[in-house]
Amino acid sequence: MNTSNEYVIRSIRAEEWREVRELRLAALRDPVAHLAFLETHEDAVGRSDAYWKERTEGAAEGALERHQFVAETGGDGWVGSVTVLVEEAGVQDFFGGIVERRQGHLVGVFLRDGHRGKGVGEALFGAALEWARGVGLERARLFVHEGNGRAAAFYRRVGFVSSGVTVEGDAGRELEYVLELA
Repeated sequence: MNTSNEYVIRSIRAEEWREVRELRLAALRDPVAHLAFLETHEDAVGRSDAYWKERTEGAAEGALERHQFVAETGGDGWVGSVTVLVEEAGVQDFFGGIVERRQGHLVGVFLRDGHRGKGVGEALFGAALEWARGVGLERARLFVHEGNGRAAAFYRRVGFVSSGVTVEGDAGRELEYVLELA
């Protein structure tokens, strides 16, 4: 458990599926959600409780294939999140490419308005990258839409660099950013 001022950064727990759902729905209402996420608010709001329970259990404390971290405050509850997906060398990734080495793919990055620019994102990424190193991942990567300058600037600030790889996503061109962990 890490703190950034009044924020606590921690892994989610299996029983916190309602909180996971609420934060995801908030993220999907963000003005740049169409650039940052691969699902819509309308799709997510229609998902069953069983879906949210399974999603949460699979990324909770102790999970090894994916792991979700949240930032919380006493007054505002959960204010941000990031998830690390473990990608094994030789498997096909979401965009159809073959993963060359064991790595973490950071997804679901979100901070509520009013909590950006306070070091919370950096603390979330710090926890996620520490976990990734701890499970033996060689590098971390993420994709950012070419029109999402706010996110790209943040990723560069925390040490990610453009790999030069681009893919076509549903909303347009996505740029890969990487960070060596070893």
